[in-house]
Amino acid sequence: MKKQLLTGALVLSLLTCGGLTTTTQAFNFGSLLKLGGVSFLVDRYSSQINTVLNKLMIKNGAGTNYATKVVPVLSVGTGNYIGAVQVIGPQRQVEKVKAVGQLDASINGIARANAYIPLATTNVMNLHRVDGVGVSAVVDLKL
Repeated sequence: MKKQLLTGALVLSLLTCGGLTTTTQAFNFGSLLKLGGVSFLVDRYSSQINTVLNKLMIKNGAGTNYATKVVPVLSVGTGNYIGAVQVIGPQRQVEKVKAVGQLDASINGIARANAYIPLATTNVMNLHRVDGVGVSAVVDLKL
């Protein structure tokens, strides 16, 4: 609820102060709604998404005894919510994970790599990796 209020206040302030936007920073209302939508969907439906993923893994012979949890993916460069992943590991470590940071790299123009870092915070400016936890599934959200 708090995030919805903050998102609403941000949208309202950006709409009322739209004339103050500089020409170097274009305002994209669609992007703002998408980012807010990702945050809302992950916060609201993470446990249901996690249950569906666990059932899918079990059905296909890839079940696990480790703990799992669905968390948001944050772009390390911008801090924007860009998706969701399922993390897996020992219960104590999985409980510490609040988000996963994503780093992108191009490898000599022949490949593209995404690195996922389980984080103990949603603040990508101060990375605190959670050791012993990995990413077991990537969730593509349709917005």
